[in-house]
Amino acid sequence: MAGARTSTMTGILGWLDQRIPVMDTWNKHVGQYWTPKNFNFWYYFGALAGLVLVNQIVTGIWLAMYYKPSAAEAFASVEYIMRDVEWGWLIRYMHSTGASFFFIVVYLHMFRALIYGSYQKPRELVWILGMLIFLALMAEAFMGYVLPWGQMSFWGAQVIISLFGAIPVIGPDLVVWIQGDYLPSDATLNKFFALHVVALPLAILALVGLHIIALHEVGSSNPDGVEIKKKKDANGKPLDGIPFHPYFTVKDTFGAGVFFTIFAFVLFFEPTFGGLFLEKDNFAVADPMVTPASIVPVWYFTPYYAMLRAIPDKLAGVAVMGAAVMILFLLPWLDRSPVRSIRYRGPLTKIAITLFVIAFVVLCYLGLQSGSTAQLWVARVCTVIYFGFFLLMPWYTKIDSTKPVPERVTYHAH
Repeated sequence: MAGARTSTMTGILGWLDQRIPVMDTWNKHVGQYWTPKNFNFWYYFGALAGLVLVNQIVTGIWLAMYYKPSAAEAFASVEYIMRDVEWGWLIRYMHSTGASFFFIVVYLHMFRALIYGSYQKPRELVWILGMLIFLALMAEAFMGYVLPWGQMSFWGAQVIISLFGAIPVIGPDLVVWIQGDYLPSDATLNKFFALHVVALPLAILALVGLHIIALHEVGSSNPDGVEIKKKKDANGKPLDGIPFHPYFTVKDTFGAGVFFTIFAFVLFFEPTFGGLFLEKDNFAVADPMVTPASIVPVWYFTPYYAMLRAIPDKLAGVAVMGAAVMILFLLPWLDRSPVRSIRYRGPLTKIAITLFVIAFVVLCYLGLQSGSTAQLWVARVCTVIYFGFFLLMPWYTKIDSTKPVPERVTYHAH
C-alpha cells in the first residue's frame, strides 16, 4: 500500500507501528539512545523529577475531585479530605510532600548542570527549556500554596501579589487583575484553581516533552564534558556510549527506590517537616482580620524572598528578585570557559561556585527568619555574591586555568 510503513513487529503493536512510529520513537529516546557510560550520582535527579511530576499530577487529580475553590468552603474541603475521605490524608500528604521534594530534585538537577557545564553549546536550548519549566513550576507551586486557604495561604497571597503593585503606572491595576478583586477572595481561588489544575500542568508537560526531545537531539552531557558522538565505531555507535535501556533504566529504578524510601519516611513520620513543608499557621482557616506573627513563603521561595526583603526600596527589591531568576537564562552565554566540567576547570571557577552555593543556602535560611538588622545585612552580602557569580562569570571563566580534557570519557568499571 502506498505510504504504508514497514514494521518488524506483529500483532496489535505491528498494526500500531505501521501507523505511528512506535519502534522508531522507542529506539530514538530509549532503546538505542546512546548515553555516556560514566554517569554518576548527579544524573539521578532528572529522572526523579519526572517521577515526582507524575506523583503530583496523579495525587492532584484526586484532590481536585473533593476540593471546593470557594473562600467559604476551601479550608473545610481540605479538612474533609484529611478526615473523612478514605486515604485522603495520604493523598494530601503525598501531594504536599511531593511539592517540596520536587524542588529538591530540581535544584539538585540544576546544580549538576552548573558544575558539569551542561548548558554550554550545543545544549543552550535544553537549558532554556529547563528554566522555563522552573518558572512554570514556581508559578504552579505558588498557586497551589494558596488553595488550602489557611492563614499563610491568604497572607502569603496578599504579600506576594501586592509586589506587582510596585510596577510603575500599571501596578495597582495589575494586582486587581491577578486577584480578580481588591483582596484575595473567591475570584482569586477560582482563577488560581483553574491555572493550578489545568493550564500550568499542561504547560509543564509540554515543556518537559520539548526538554527531553531537545536533549535527545544533541545527546546527554557527562561528568567529563566530552562529546561521545565524536568517537564512533564502524557501525556508528559511540565508543563511550551504552543504550539507555536497559542500563540506565535499571540504574534509575534503583535510584527511585532509594528516593521513595526517603520520601515515604518523611511522608509517614514528618509530613510537615518541622513547619518547612506545611506551616503551623496554615492549619488555621484564613482570617483577613488577624495577621500572622511572621509571614514567610515556603522554603523553596525563601532565597528570593530574602533578596526582596534585603532591598529597602520596594520596586528595586522586586526587580532584584525577578532578576535573580531571569539571569539564569543567560548562563550559556555568560560562561566563556573552553571546558565544560568542573573536573578540568581552575581554582577561580571552583571558588566562585562554592561561594554561590553558600550564598544561596544562607539566603534560603535567612528567608525563613524574622529579618533582623544583622540578618538583612548578611542577606545583602549574599545577594551581591549571588549576582557577582553571574555578572563576573565572563571574566573569571575566561582567565581561569584549565586542565587538559581527555578525548574519551573516564570510566572505572565496578
